[in-house]
Amino acid sequence: MTADKVVDASALAALTFNEPGGRDVEIRLQGATLYAPPLIDIEMASVCLKKIRERRYPKDVIFQWYLGYPNMGITTIEIISAEAITLAERFKLSFYDASYLWLAHHLDAELVTLDGELEKAAKKI
Repeated sequence: MTADKVVDASALAALTFNEPGGRDVEIRLQGATLYAPPLIDIEMASVCLKKIRERRYPKDVIFQWYLGYPNMGITTIEIISAEAITLAERFKLSFYDASYLWLAHHLDAELVTLDGELEKAAKKI
């Protein structure tokens, strides 16, 4: 039986764009059924654009990494915004981060993140 895991943009970006922590994320996600709120696509596109503007790697390389991310088989699930807002307020998170927290709680799944504040909130909920 595979475990359900919610993956946030910080973890997915580390894995997708070969950043520090990416290997650890890969290990944590191995064999899991992956979920994220639909905003993951917007966040990943934003990270891609940021990486292109940084010019640390050629644009075509960054874009190829970005195009590989949808192949990870992440299922997106709509969240209940009002409940995510409540979590954001309670834990002093952004709405985006609270969306991942809400989904992990809703699915009773592990939240895979590299965001320290979000990780702390996930342990408290």
